[in-house]
Amino acid sequence: MMRLTCVAAAAGLAGVIALGGCGSDTAESTAATTEIGAERSGAAAYAEACAQCHQGQMPRAPHRNMLEIMSPESIVRAMTTGVMQQEAAGLGQDERNAVAEYLTGRDLVAAVVPEPPWCTGDRANAFDSGRPPALAGWGFSPENDRYIPDAVAGLSAADLERLELRWAFRFPDAVRARSAPAVAAGRLWTGSHNGTVFALDALTGCVHWTFHAAAEVRTGIVIEPWPADAAPEDVDPRLFFGDLLGNVYAISARSGELLWRHRPDAHPNATITGTPSFHAGRLYVPVSSLEVVPAADPAYPCCTFRGSVVAYDAAKGAVLWQRFTIAEAPAPTGPNPVGTPNFGPSGAPIWNSPAIDVGRNQLYAGTGENYSSPATGTSDAIFAIDLDSGAVRWVWQATEGDAWNTACDSEQDANCPDEDGPDFDFGAAVVLANDIEGRGLAIGGQKSGKVHAVDADTGELVWQRRVGRGGIQGGIHFGLALAQGRVFVPVNDMPDGREYPYPERPGLHALNVRDGSPLWSFDAPRDVCQSREFCDPGISQAITVTDELVLAGALDGIFRIHDADSGQLLWKFDTTQPVPTVDGGETRGGSMSGAPGPVVADGMLYVTSGYGIYNHMPGNALLAFGLAPETEEENGP
Repeated sequence: MMRLTCVAAAAGLAGVIALGGCGSDTAESTAATTEIGAERSGAAAYAEACAQCHQGQMPRAPHRNMLEIMSPESIVRAMTTGVMQQEAAGLGQDERNAVAEYLTGRDLVAAVVPEPPWCTGDRANAFDSGRPPALAGWGFSPENDRYIPDAVAGLSAADLERLELRWAFRFPDAVRARSAPAVAAGRLWTGSHNGTVFALDALTGCVHWTFHAAAEVRTGIVIEPWPADAAPEDVDPRLFFGDLLGNVYAISARSGELLWRHRPDAHPNATITGTPSFHAGRLYVPVSSLEVVPAADPAYPCCTFRGSVVAYDAAKGAVLWQRFTIAEAPAPTGPNPVGTPNFGPSGAPIWNSPAIDVGRNQLYAGTGENYSSPATGTSDAIFAIDLDSGAVRWVWQATEGDAWNTACDSEQDANCPDEDGPDFDFGAAVVLANDIEGRGLAIGGQKSGKVHAVDADTGELVWQRRVGRGGIQGGIHFGLALAQGRVFVPVNDMPDGREYPYPERPGLHALNVRDGSPLWSFDAPRDVCQSREFCDPGISQAITVTDELVLAGALDGIFRIHDADSGQLLWKFDTTQPVPTVDGGETRGGSMSGAPGPVVADGMLYVTSGYGIYNHMPGNALLAFGLAPETEEENGP
């Protein structure tokens, strides 16, 4: 029987490589390699050369569903010049291309775009070491407040009339943009759908260097801080991020050189969606998975993944501790109705960036649902974990008995757990706040549509407030923001085929930190989506707040800026319109979702747009806005 794998090592899994792919150096494998040299369709080549590993038979190989959401270019690159080239040696280049197109459903020719311009002259290798990062990680602060003070932002309400598009960047081989950029030293670093990390000039969008990860970089890019007065020759900070296939990376911010890479969880469906958090020389990485997807297949043995947080020595890449969200390993629970073995408990993934509480020496992270029965007391919950040891300080659960996977919404529901949802994860990262009495609050937004504030010392609920209807895609989906005693809450509430007891409330809402009382609401416009396919009015993407402004990208493709005191709409930009790009072509955005969120620094505003997945509008744009020069009339005589 054919035992050659052609895509497994695209995951960069050391275990798969060490096992020699799905086969070995046997005569059988050698014969198979020769046999598949003839041209064939992508479906036929995949079925014969790849399916045995990627349909669940190979315990450490990523399931096919993981490959299907990669870009075709990244799959071909792995087979041609990457870690998979030995296993794919028997495939012709046309066959490799055909397999990639078959898996992803995308045409490689259509994915080709001109190479973006490289920085030259004064911009070449420019790295201003006197401008260290003013924003700490994905949340802009250890507390994840996503607040940027005016002194850093350089953008006020009075400036908005001069805000204009400066440059636009399109990512090669992409239908979505899910990586939050980092800005420092005059550069902008961001990941992309096909796994390329770009170091761009923050003012012009030219390219300093690129790095190729094994798969899509969905997380934000985190840059290691340094003192502003450090000697330039001593400044070579690290960048940290994760990829779709569960690898964690550290690379040089100056050159893009790989410093270390590690995969903290051997589960074939493990992934990293939440941006790692850096603090005091350690990197805290949340681990999630996509095992909910293959669970729809009645023949899939569901489910064995457990969420976790992993602490690394950031310099060396050594694991210091790993804390699972479910203490016990999954065990057999009996066969499903078609006889496939089931396992549990499982799930409780962490797909958001941990908040760091320096004073209490603990981090906070929210979990998702269980994937299989029995449901645990740690799903849909907020964890407080000791930074040094990984010990759990406390757990507060928002929704009991939530076990769900995609089988529950399919006709073949053999793997649907008895609990059958409701799938109310904490998708948005937890935010650490203080009320007016100085009490610490861990504030979490849930897909149920509720915001919860939990005492940071005890784990006891202080207040909760429903702001949305809730649903599979939110509710509150990817990120709250907090400033000046207010919690700013984006609500998605897109239709998902279910019935709910509460009305939908897509839009933007502000609450009082002290007690959760409502301050104002902005209802999302409903007229934009009338002529747009895969369009919804809600706000799914993480938002950002300054002293005066709330910045929010919506699923309808419109980026909006609101007054922080009232919610009044002040400025908007349609990201779906065609715009010229730095490579001489044009691009357009689409739905804005995921955890990127807008970044504003030194008077420049960076917006990522495009979310061609999960029934949202595809797009491919990084948009950079700046302030037009003031006119003489504005300056006065």
